[in-house]
Amino acid sequence: MVVRATRRSRALHRPVELKRDGHCPSPPTGVENRPGSLHSPPFSGSLTKPHMTAHQETIKIFGGTASKHLAEQIASACGERLGEVVLNRFSDGEFQPSFEETVRGDVVYIVQSTFPPSDNLFELLMMVDAAKRASAKRIVAVMPYFGFARQDRKDKPRVSIGAKLVANMLTAAGVDRIMTMDLHADQIQGFFEVPVDHLFASSIFVPYVKKLGLADLLMVAPDTGGTKRANAYAKHLGVDIAICYKQRKVANQIEKMTVIGDVKGKDVMLVDDMCDTAGTLTKAADMMMEQGANSVRAICTHPVLSGDACKRIERSALTSLIVTDTIPISAEKMAQTTKIEQLPVGPLFGSVIQRMRAHESISSHFIIA
Repeated sequence: MVVRATRRSRALHRPVELKRDGHCPSPPTGVENRPGSLHSPPFSGSLTKPHMTAHQETIKIFGGTASKHLAEQIASACGERLGEVVLNRFSDGEFQPSFEETVRGDVVYIVQSTFPPSDNLFELLMMVDAAKRASAKRIVAVMPYFGFARQDRKDKPRVSIGAKLVANMLTAAGVDRIMTMDLHADQIQGFFEVPVDHLFASSIFVPYVKKLGLADLLMVAPDTGGTKRANAYAKHLGVDIAICYKQRKVANQIEKMTVIGDVKGKDVMLVDDMCDTAGTLTKAADMMMEQGANSVRAICTHPVLSGDACKRIERSALTSLIVTDTIPISAEKMAQTTKIEQLPVGPLFGSVIQRMRAHESISSHFIIA
């Protein structure tokens, strides 16, 4: 059967040609209001959300179960409400995070330190995946403490590089940006294919140290790996530096330690990125006092405090240990010592997020880079 085209159908399908003056000819009859045609009226609505400004994006901040308190501080510093997320746990040990509010088109910040157990890391990965599948515009993983950071190289045959593996998993999950503090090794930033904002606790510790008003302050690195960090503090504060040299037989057990530099009559300030078993710190503090130091204090960003760390700190010559709250310290651990003081990092992270939201520089937050 042959279907003949009518005059009306020919008019609808005839190509529209531009005149020499660049204007379209009058539309064929019946075409004026066809959706998507060249002659459709222009869209008069708005493509942006009513509550968004021209320069700021809508952000939402969520916290993992391990860093809920810190996430609340960060959200408060940003002037935002902490988003609602539920972690459903099942009888076989599995769990599944669920966002209880829409994140479509929003910039999502997920706050979670990945200290042991590894469930904290996997929970972060699942939250990132859930946000990606919920059509978030961008996902920023805020990891105040980056777990597995000490596994940044092959220190013996047939071992994994855990820090690189974690970086790969975060990228595969859908992270668009990483925000962290005092990585164990700065080069870990190179493990990522996404931008990394590496913050320093020096902007928190330096004002605290200045307030102590120690006349004979001496910055000390508890091992050779922390020399760069201690030297940066010493230069900024205008004081001298000493270095502890230690030898290990096995991990977390020190065989021998010596000090390079004069500590006699000094108010020693040990500086490190983390305190794990506290073996290095307490042994260094005792050695400093034996060599004539006036007092020994320590500043450490991440209070891992595994095993009997708190008991060691209480028995040691340390006057005090100043840490941040990148990792929460349980009441049970705090009951074992009176020498630990925690400083908040929430305002710092909140300020950086606000600057990122407004597309402003964050370099002013780096006292020591």
